[in-house]
Amino acid sequence: MSEVAVPEMMMPPPAMPAAFQVEKPVPGPGMGDFSYVGIDAILEQMRRKAMKQGFELNIMVVGQSGLGKSTLMNTLFKSKVSRKSVQATSQEKIPKTIDIKSVSHDIEEKGVRMKLTVIDTPGFGDQINNENCWQPIMKFINAQYEQYLQEEININRKKRIPDSRVHCCIYFIPPTGHCLRPLDVEFMRRLSKVVNIVPVIAKADTLTLEERDFFKQKIREELRANGIDVYPQKEFDEDAEDRMINDKIREMIPFAVVGSDQEYQVNGRRLLGRKTKWGTIEVENIAHCEFAYLRDLLIRTHMENIKDITSSIHYEVYRVRRLNENNTAIAHANGTGQILS
Repeated sequence: MSEVAVPEMMMPPPAMPAAFQVEKPVPGPGMGDFSYVGIDAILEQMRRKAMKQGFELNIMVVGQSGLGKSTLMNTLFKSKVSRKSVQATSQEKIPKTIDIKSVSHDIEEKGVRMKLTVIDTPGFGDQINNENCWQPIMKFINAQYEQYLQEEININRKKRIPDSRVHCCIYFIPPTGHCLRPLDVEFMRRLSKVVNIVPVIAKADTLTLEERDFFKQKIREELRANGIDVYPQKEFDEDAEDRMINDKIREMIPFAVVGSDQEYQVNGRRLLGRKTKWGTIEVENIAHCEFAYLRDLLIRTHMENIKDITSSIHYEVYRVRRLNENNTAIAHANGTGQILS
């Protein structure tokens, strides 16, 4: 058979290389709607960007020795994240002065990465004379703000400034069942102006339910009487919905918590708890303690808000004050005596 010549115009076009092929857009929820723009896709873009960058959280724990600070942090993140878990010694002596130490960990859950830094304050409240023992902690918090400020005002600053600012301070109150100590009042009164404070009643299983409720009520009254505004601060509620949610949290503060990194078998379930001869105190059971509420506040519902208040309120107050101090110094150096704006 003779070959039949195919006209050039009937020949199929050459295949485009795979590298230059453009995929057809995936039909979205509004592809059939002429008015659909696609603004809702911004949420997915933000999610992807956040997943790539990861998250940071810096938590400071303050309280005298023996209140279970390290155990509670391990319980919160279900990992050995506390300083004692990493740097434990066989015989740790109580330091004569407050020795602030921080330990960082990279935690990942379901593809979400977070750099967690736990800042411990061994020596706080352990001395006979605890006068001004809050000063080293205040100095440390301000030093982190200063470090961030210096990075921020650099001409060639980093694309992403490392954030070592203290986002939250968990203050451990001894379970006395009576009232706050002068040390507790003085610390929270001074530090609440520079950091988000979340007070907790440590080892709350040593109190009966009636004692616990009375103690919580007494603490709330003392906080109001001394003008101490702990997190979540009422003045920072953004709308009615926020106010309604945060009012419920404010009614529960301070959280009566129990920490434990020991697992026990109860009714066929494995759970974290403290075992006594009367039974097992379940850490995550809201009928036993308020640990679950604290965890939800710090991680599941308010973590980004805590960081936002640190950045837009506490750090901003420090930044404005420092820049005004610098302008005043420059003005005096130039002999003008006027503050530069």
